[in-house]
Amino acid sequence: MPSFVNQFAPLAGRILLSIIFIMSGISKITGFAGTAGGMTSKGLPVPEVLLAASIVIELGAAAMIVLGFKARWGAAALFLWMIPVTLVFHNYWAMPAADQQMQSIMFFKNLGLMGGMLILMGLGSGPLSLGNRK
Repeated sequence: MPSFVNQFAPLAGRILLSIIFIMSGISKITGFAGTAGGMTSKGLPVPEVLLAASIVIELGAAAMIVLGFKARWGAAALFLWMIPVTLVFHNYWAMPAADQQMQSIMFFKNLGLMGGMLILMGLGSGPLSLGNRK
């Protein structure tokens, strides 16, 4: 690969990988009550506390990844957080037929994001990152 690809691709990848979590965290803040209600409907205990934790994890870990500051830790946090989120909110196999296609797409999208987190955990954030300072 050309040198500029090796230099800039990890940064672009980190940004693209993080956008969904940044947008989701902001959406949870602006729609806090509705999101907490959705969590309640799934039978989750203390939804406001879980929601606040989700916001911190999404925004904090995504910022770590974008900046390349402790990006492996941010990726690990998102990876672990996504396991229960994916199983609870996108369990398409247990949903009505009308919801199964969309929820299966969301489930497999999350698996892809989790794969991205594993790659980041394994390879690190790349040359253009705060974690790569000399």
